[in-house]
Amino acid sequence: MQLAVFDLDNTLLSGDSDYLWGQFLADGGYVDADQYAHANRRFYEQYLAGELDIAEFAAFSLRPLVELGAPSLAALRPRFVRDKITPIVSEQAYALLERHRADGDTLLITTATSRFITEPIAELLGVEHLIATDPEVIDGVYTGRIAGTPNFQDGKCIRLRQWIEAAAAPVTHMTAYSDSRNDVPLLEMADVQIAVDPDPVLRDIAAARGWPIISLRSPSTAPR
Repeated sequence: MQLAVFDLDNTLLSGDSDYLWGQFLADGGYVDADQYAHANRRFYEQYLAGELDIAEFAAFSLRPLVELGAPSLAALRPRFVRDKITPIVSEQAYALLERHRADGDTLLITTATSRFITEPIAELLGVEHLIATDPEVIDGVYTGRIAGTPNFQDGKCIRLRQWIEAAAAPVTHMTAYSDSRNDVPLLEMADVQIAVDPDPVLRDIAAARGWPIISLRSPSTAPR
């Protein structure tokens, strides 16, 4: 199996789905707008700086699932995807996915964002395989905690190895795409590492190691 692994936020998407979900809930009055927006921004800045405490963030980001319930929030996801996500998927992102499909590669999205948010996004992109941070559910109720290993930083490597071990066929070649310094361990697992619209730290690492740097936002630098 030839595997193409894609980070989601700020890689396939020209934005962050977790952050946008928080904005969506705040704009709709489902959470306290001022309080939620302030915390949402603080956690996002910590993520960009490579300083995010994933357990603390999960307690914050999963709270609406606990307080409002999954059924009511699930009913909002189609509108969230339509209004917030579809506009930030570029033609270049779709073209990259299609190129890998045409090459016979197995496509997989790996994201630190929760499965609750990202399942419909993976469906939008037509990517069957998704590794995401899994919210804990006990007796059918979301607890607000993470189940198992958070799919973040080194956790992405742990979860991907588990996925590969469970796969029906061995991986003979892997290409990995990401924008973030948080995903350097993931990129190092791959045979081919590609930095996509990278943050400054990943850009410097990619330049030093000779990893290709591409953009899925600018047609002139999109892959062909």
